[in-house]
This record gives sequence, structure tokens and C-alpha cells, in this order.
Amino acid sequence: MSNLRCCIRGLWVLSLCLAAGLARADAWPSRPVRFVVPFPAGGPTDIITRALAQRLADALGQPVLVDNKPGAGGVIGSEFAARSAPDGYTMVMGTSSTHSIGPALNPKLGYDVERDFAAVSHIANSPMVLVVSPQLPANNVRELIALAKASPGRLNYASSGVGTIVHLAGELFCNSAGVVVVHVPYKGVGLAIPDIVSGQVSMMFDNLVTALPQIRSGKVKGIAVAGSRRTSLAPDLPTVSESGLPGFDVDAYFGVFVPAGTPREIVSRLSGEFARIVNAPAMKEQLARFGTEPIGSSPEQFASVVRAENAKWTRLIRSVGIRME
Repeated sequence: MSNLRCCIRGLWVLSLCLAAGLARADAWPSRPVRFVVPFPAGGPTDIITRALAQRLADALGQPVLVDNKPGAGGVIGSEFAARSAPDGYTMVMGTSSTHSIGPALNPKLGYDVERDFAAVSHIANSPMVLVVSPQLPANNVRELIALAKASPGRLNYASSGVGTIVHLAGELFCNSAGVVVVHVPYKGVGLAIPDIVSGQVSMMFDNLVTALPQIRSGKVKGIAVAGSRRTSLAPDLPTVSESGLPGFDVDAYFGVFVPAGTPREIVSRLSGEFARIVNAPAMKEQLARFGTEPIGSSPEQFASVVRAENAKWTRLIRSVGIRME
């Protein structure tokens, strides 16, 4: 009988704890929510986060405060978010760099994406485009590959630095096509454009929104987008995949994470709010102006994307031996 009483008492205590947890989740949010941006103010991640924060604040009935914590390529802000209390009052805008590429390049980061974060929502993708010099006698992917195979090591490609998605897209192209093209790192893609225009550099993968003015002016030739499907931002451009490299797929993602252990009810609420916000007509138009395509997803869908991207870049990094300088 005493065992039965202990069992009943244990179940009663457990039910009280569960009820208290649900009550806390139902009361959320009762104060401002912090939205960490692990990059400087004024950049694309910051701009997108601020646009979302304004609308999320209206939905939650509490201020959503954007907190820029830049440094170490997004590591400092991401680690701060990972170490924050899992109470729904801290979120972070993660990117391909912080949550898929960074862990592949540096397994000794101060955070583990699977262990320390819970995915909330895949906000948007930023399409990339393959541009080539107007001096280069190649007008599509097949011609570019043929040219590279005819003269191994003669062509080169620019990037915004070792380990960036621009660099890895170039390496993936070379690896997939079986060609040797020399990597030329710059401190930013903007610095590489004059050399592509003049013909000193043969090609580069660039963010579509920054490349489009150069393509339209004829300074560079845009020959394909890097994602798995054509983009509404430049519908006439074919994909690399349909142009000669089946399966080629490179998009830079933006997505929201919270610290692992955040109550499931809060994660679900945030995910639903973000999906509604990013697919509202006004926000879709605003994201298009930023050169991004809205997604909006469940936590499970986004977590799957993050894992798949990490696996892809880990394979490539190990295959070609990329190391941070």
C-alpha cells in the first residue's frame, strides 16, 4: 500500500511540474525577446532580421530587440545564443556559414549545432549565380567546363575568402565537373569584379542580387544560378544542374534557432509566426528586394536542411583538404 501511495504521490508531483511548465509556456512572452545577429549591423543578415523583428513584435505583443554580436565569422554571436537560457527569450539568426559550413571547417567551435540549438524556421534562401568574364569564350556551363578541361589550371575563380560559401561553391563546381581551376581569394566579392571584367579572373559564384546589376550592364556574363531550381529573381537564367552538372545545388540559407531545451510549445509558436510573416505579400516583396526567396518551414524541415548542408560541405572540405588560414 505504501508503494502505491508513493507512486500516486510521484505522479501527482510530476503532473504539477508539467502543469507549471505548460503554464510558463502559455504565459510566454511576458517580457522583451532578444534576437541575436552574429554579424555587424547593416549587412544582409542584420537587415533581414530587423524586418522580421518588427513584425514578430506585433504578433507576440512584446518588443523583439535585435542584438548584434559580430566577430569570428559569426561564431561569437552564435556561441552567445547557444549558452543563453532556453526560455524562449533568446533567438539567433543563423546562416549557412554559422550552422553548416563553420562546423564543417572547424570541429572545435565553442558550440555544437545538434547539441546546443533547436531549429525553429528556415526563413529564406539567398540564390547565387555563376558569372564569367566577358573576355572568356564561354556562354554556358557546358562551354565553360569544356574550356577548363582543354587547359587545366589556366582558368581561375575568385572568392570572398577561404572557407566562405563563395569559395566552397567554386570548389564544388570544380569537384563536380572534374576540372582544375585556380582559386584566387579576395577580401570581398566586390573587389574581384574589376578583375573579372578585365579578364584577369575567369569566373566567380556571387550573390544574385549584387551580381544582377553587373550582368545587366554587360560587365560580366551570368550563365547559371547555383540552386536546385530557377529563381523568380532571374527566371531566364538556367540552373547549373540543368546546364551540365546534374545535382549541383548551392544556396545560402537564413534561419532561426533557439537554445536547445527551449519548450516545444514556444518553438512551435515561433515557427508558425515566422512562416506566416515571411509568406505575407509585403514581406515576400521586401525579401525579394534583399535578393532572397522566402521559405518558412517547420522546425523539423529546417533541421533536415541544416544537417544535409553540413554533410555536403563536410564531404567537400575533407575531399579537397580545405583548411582555414
